[in-house]
Amino acid sequence: MTKRDYADEDEKNTIDAYESGEFRPVEDQVKAKEEAMAAASRYLRKDARINIRLSTADLQMLKRRAAEEGLAYQSLIASILHKFASGRSVGRA
Repeated sequence: MTKRDYADEDEKNTIDAYESGEFRPVEDQVKAKEEAMAAASRYLRKDARINIRLSTADLQMLKRRAAEEGLAYQSLIASILHKFASGRSVGRA
């Protein structure tokens, strides 16, 4: 058997959990899909605006990091704020 390469530790854990039988199908897949789509729609709706002042240096670093990630810098800032607000830590590079 060949060694499997994983993209990251999360992918490895997910595949291991699947292969060990931890996942079970939902009874009503249509309803589950509709609920998931509604939740995604609520999450993705960007309906509030804010204005903040940043130093030019910080903004340039954020733009550079966003470019490295292939994101718009506003999307990167929104993602960082979301992770902080939801209690997930924002790690350092």
